[in-house]
Amino acid sequence: MKLFVTRLLGAEPETGMDALPVRVHGTEFTRTAASPPVHVKGFDQPLVWVTFALLMFGLVMVYSASIAIPDNPRMGASYTQTYFLLRHTLSLFVAFVAALLAFQIPLNTWERMAPWVFVAAIVLLIAVLIPFIGKSVNGARRWIGLGFMNFQPSELAKWGVLLYAANYMVRKMEVKEKFFAAVTPMGVSVSVVGLLLLSEPDMGAFMVIAVIAMGILFLGGVNARMFFLIAAALIGVFALIIASSEWRRERIFAYLDPWSLEHALGKGYQLSHSLIAIGRGEIFGVGLGGSVEKLHWLPEAHTDFLLAVIGEEFGFVGVVAVIGLFMWLTRRIMYIGRQAIAMERVFAGLVAQGVGIWMGFQSFINMGVNLGALPTKGLTLPLMSYGGSAILLNLIAIAVVLRVDFENRVVMHGGRL
Repeated sequence: MKLFVTRLLGAEPETGMDALPVRVHGTEFTRTAASPPVHVKGFDQPLVWVTFALLMFGLVMVYSASIAIPDNPRMGASYTQTYFLLRHTLSLFVAFVAALLAFQIPLNTWERMAPWVFVAAIVLLIAVLIPFIGKSVNGARRWIGLGFMNFQPSELAKWGVLLYAANYMVRKMEVKEKFFAAVTPMGVSVSVVGLLLLSEPDMGAFMVIAVIAMGILFLGGVNARMFFLIAAALIGVFALIIASSEWRRERIFAYLDPWSLEHALGKGYQLSHSLIAIGRGEIFGVGLGGSVEKLHWLPEAHTDFLLAVIGEEFGFVGVVAVIGLFMWLTRRIMYIGRQAIAMERVFAGLVAQGVGIWMGFQSFINMGVNLGALPTKGLTLPLMSYGGSAILLNLIAIAVVLRVDFENRVVMHGGRL
């Protein structure tokens, strides 16, 4: 039949796939050249550059905020002016290597690993409470010494709960409209993590983890009535925790009036000096390195109160720039997550959006504390504050978001994962 058709059209019979050109009624049809392969960019470049800008600005500010610490008699003579700079640089290097490795892991693998990461986080949260394993600083037992850095299991717990919540919502899609069936297992899991964190104590990390889990449940399809019920329950739990703890109540009272004689030298000391630093910076700041508050007045200037030093040295402009970068970062991550869900890659999308909730909420709390809009809470500024395990898990989370974006691009261009 093929021979008959080719002779009818006046063409020579095919001898293979390269039998073109063919002439039909005076028109010659030739084989088109093979189309070039579609080039898929491996990452979201603007997201990488904004992350890099926050990391590098954070490195500079950690050095600026910690340079005077060796002069403090209470810190001892073991610190040098570059002590925190060098350790933070090492943490960035370790985190960068870990992020490169995390980017190589497909989201399908992360989905299978999710329960095990969660279990590992629980084990470490238990281990940190054991005296000869956990390291106690200022009455809190939150760190495990690894020599080159102090690892904080609560940071792994944020990542573990995030993965587990996304995996849980994918597995339980059919019961998402049933409140107790959908919420109870996650509620129990978060409660176990919360009890361990409150034993350290670390209420700030518990708040972040609860918001991540609640946000993923909502984005995963739990209806609005259930969402607001969960939110009300969480607010009630946190209110009960504060009411039952005398020092937490004092911190709330200090937040309401940090300038009073009762609080200015007590629970309101950090907040009052943070406000002094930001007020002193005015519009354009006093210049890099010119902060006075970091000279032993503002405690934890290189960790929880880094934004106050930024406000003093770079003024209102510097603070607004940092807020703008975090707003853009959060929005971009959430967009990548929505894009994945639109392609029916639900786990990948929920993981990305969970990272967006994590970065957005924690940065919001830290900024609110530094600006006096929220009560003092021990949460670092993501990607910027000094802290090895925080930087490590932050960069791993960003790398997984970049992997989600990479897989989105592959699927959009017709590739297979």
